[in-house]
Amino acid sequence: MISVRECFQAASEASAEDARRARGVARWQDELVWREFYAAILEAHPRVASQSYQREYDRIQWSSDDAAFAAWCEGRTGYPIIDAGMRQLAQTGWMHNRVRMLVASFLVKDLWIDWRRGEKFFFQRLVDGDPGSNNGGWQWSASTGTDAAPWFRIFNPVIQARRFDPDGAYVRRYVSELRDAPAELVHEPWRAPLSRGSYPAPIVSHDEQRPLALSRYRAARAAGAAR
Repeated sequence: MISVRECFQAASEASAEDARRARGVARWQDELVWREFYAAILEAHPRVASQSYQREYDRIQWSSDDAAFAAWCEGRTGYPIIDAGMRQLAQTGWMHNRVRMLVASFLVKDLWIDWRRGEKFFFQRLVDGDPGSNNGGWQWSASTGTDAAPWFRIFNPVIQARRFDPDGAYVRRYVSELRDAPAELVHEPWRAPLSRGSYPAPIVSHDEQRPLALSRYRAARAAGAAR
């Protein structure tokens, strides 16, 4: 076992030795801080293992659409960046942090499925699964956690894909149906259905789901304030 203090100190020394490492070291140290923070939250408030940190969101009535949940788990939502992430998880037991945020946001705020189902699924499959970090990350994505006012944060999977996977290399690596898709369609294959082969159509419309999610969060907050 290596303590977080030892890790932090070794990283600082590596950064001091070579300034080119500074940016990467700082980002890694930030993640250490988040890890400790979420561990502290779990220790101080053990109820968050099964309840929302912000209690008003426990009033939300989540969808029980098992077919939609299965599509998410298996990487067949019709949104390439989401499906690439879930297929990477299935193949490797790991997923980039940015994509973890995207798939979590999609499950909760596009499919309206309880964050706890996603948290459990992740923990069963991640090689780096950690109770505090997994719970904290999912509650952050679900806007039920420790953020002050995050309920309106809803990631657009297409915009995020264009920004972080501009040439579609990540999607093509894990979504075999789109390996030959042109760059202008790889993140929106529904724009040319004949070119997507066996790849599924989107199971929901993000543009339609976003305002519905916002209204549900507003209602939960209003109900909490009225008590």
